[in-house]
Amino acid sequence: MRSRGRFRSSTGLSAVRSCLLLLIIHMSAPVEARRVRGGRAQTRRVQQQQPEQQRMEGPESFPLDFSAVESNMDNFMVQVKNLAQSLYPCSAQKLQQDMKLHLLKNVSVTCNDGSPAGYYIKESKGSRRWLLFLEGGWYCFSKQTCNSRYETMRNLMSSTKWPQSRRGTGILSAEPEENPHWWNANMVFIPYCSSDVWSGATPKTGHSDYAFMGSLIIKEVVTELLTKGLDKAKVLLLAGSSAGGTGVLLNVDQVAEQMHSAGHRGVQVRGLADSGWFLDNKQYKFTDCLDTISCAPTEAIKRGIRYWAGLVPETCRQAHVGEEWNCFFGYKVYPTLKSPVFVVQWVFDEAQLTVDNIHLTGQPVHEAQWRYIENLGQELRITLRDIPAMFAPACLSHELITRTYWMDIQVKGTSLPRALHCWDRSLQSNLHLNSSHSNHSLKSRTPPLRGCPLHLIDSCPWPHCNPTCPTIRDQLTGQEMSVVQFLKHMGFDVQKMAQQQGMDPKRLLGMLSNGS
Repeated sequence: MRSRGRFRSSTGLSAVRSCLLLLIIHMSAPVEARRVRGGRAQTRRVQQQQPEQQRMEGPESFPLDFSAVESNMDNFMVQVKNLAQSLYPCSAQKLQQDMKLHLLKNVSVTCNDGSPAGYYIKESKGSRRWLLFLEGGWYCFSKQTCNSRYETMRNLMSSTKWPQSRRGTGILSAEPEENPHWWNANMVFIPYCSSDVWSGATPKTGHSDYAFMGSLIIKEVVTELLTKGLDKAKVLLLAGSSAGGTGVLLNVDQVAEQMHSAGHRGVQVRGLADSGWFLDNKQYKFTDCLDTISCAPTEAIKRGIRYWAGLVPETCRQAHVGEEWNCFFGYKVYPTLKSPVFVVQWVFDEAQLTVDNIHLTGQPVHEAQWRYIENLGQELRITLRDIPAMFAPACLSHELITRTYWMDIQVKGTSLPRALHCWDRSLQSNLHLNSSHSNHSLKSRTPPLRGCPLHLIDSCPWPHCNPTCPTIRDQLTGQEMSVVQFLKHMGFDVQKMAQQQGMDPKRLLGMLSNGS
C-alpha cells in the first residue's frame, strides 16, 4: 500500500480509531452473531459456559450467522465489503485478491508435455475454509487428437506460458458482492494440463508422447497445501467445471482418504461438480470418432481411459469391473461415492449437445432435433431425481460457478449461492447428529433445513424457459434476444406447439415470455 506519511494528523488519528473499532468488532463477532437469536444476557451466559479450549482457538474470520440477515443480504454484503476495505489503513499491504502461481516442488508430477504442473493460490489468514478448483477443457484420447490439441490449446497441456497470477470470478471471487459465502476462503485454482479428465497417473517416458497425471496432480497439490495451512482446515471444498466437474466426481473420495491417512480426520471434504454430469446417451447423428468434438462420449472415454491409464474410485471400479469407463458418467459414479457432493448442471448443456452432434449455429433446428433436445432434458432430469443437493436450471449454457453472473440464475426463486449456503448449513447440522464425523454419514443424511431448499431443478421443457437464464445473443449480429426470439430463431413452431398443448398460441407466447 502507498505510504500514508503525508496524510494530515487528523486522518491518521481517524485511521487508528477505525482500526481499534474494527478490532473490537472482529473480536466480538461470534457474540454479535448470536445476539439476534437469544439476547445479550443469554449470549453472555452461553459464552461463559464455553470450554476453555474453544476460547483459546479464537474466532475464525468473520464467523457470522448469515441466516440472521438473509432478508437484507445485498445491504449486508455492501457493509461487509466496506468493513474489509476499511482495514486497509491497519495494514502495511493492500488486501491481495489475485491468486499467485506456484509450480509443484515435485517436478516428477507434470503436465502432458513434461513441464511441471502447479496451482494458483490466494491465502486467507485466519480462515479454515479451503476451496480447490479444478479447471475444465475437454480432453484428448489418442496420439492424433492430443497432437491436434497441443497445436491449438497448448496452455491446457503445458505450464510454460502460464501467467504469474489469476483473478478469481464467481465462487473464486474475493468480492463479497459476487461471492457472498466463500469470498474470505483460501482459494486454490488448479490449471488443467493433463487432458485426461483428471484421472491419469502415467508419466511421460521414452515410449510415450505425453504424460497423463491428472489424478496425481490433485494429490500432489493437496500434499503441498498441507504445509500452507490446509492441515488446520475445517472444510475442504473440491470444486470444478466441465471436465473439472467430472474430475471432482472421480477424485473427491481420494482427497478425503488422503486427508484421513495424513491424520487430518476433522477436515470435512466435500465436492461441487459443475457441468460435469454428462450422459452416455445415443448421439442424434452418429459420426466416426475422428476428433474430440464429434466422438460419442462413451467411445471417447473408452479410448481415453486406455490411453491415459485412467484411475477411477475404487468402489466404482468394483461395481463396473472391466467397464471402468462407466465411472466417468455422473449418474453411475455418484451412488458409489462416500463424500457429499453438490451437483450443478444446466438441463440443456451445450457441451452435451455438441458431443451429441446437435450444433446450434444460428440455423433453425428441425422438428426431430427439437424432440431430441426435449428428450435430452427429460433424460437428465431422471438421472438427477435422487440427488439430494443439486441446482439444474433449464438453460442452454455450459459452466456456471465461476461466471460473474452466477448469483443471477435462479431455480424456483433460489440462487445457486443461496442453495450452496443451505447445503453447508445442512451438513453442519448433521455434524451435531453424527459423532463419527465421517464423510459417508454426511452424504447419507442431508435433510434440508426449513426454508432452505437443496433439490432444485426446473420442470419447464424448453431451453431457456427459465427467465433468469444467461443472456442469449444472435451469433451473427451479436444482438441480445428474448426467449421468444431465441426459440423462433431456432425454428420453434409456436402454433404447432400450442396445438399440441391444447392452448391458445398467444397464451403460450405469454407463458414463454414470463418463463412459465
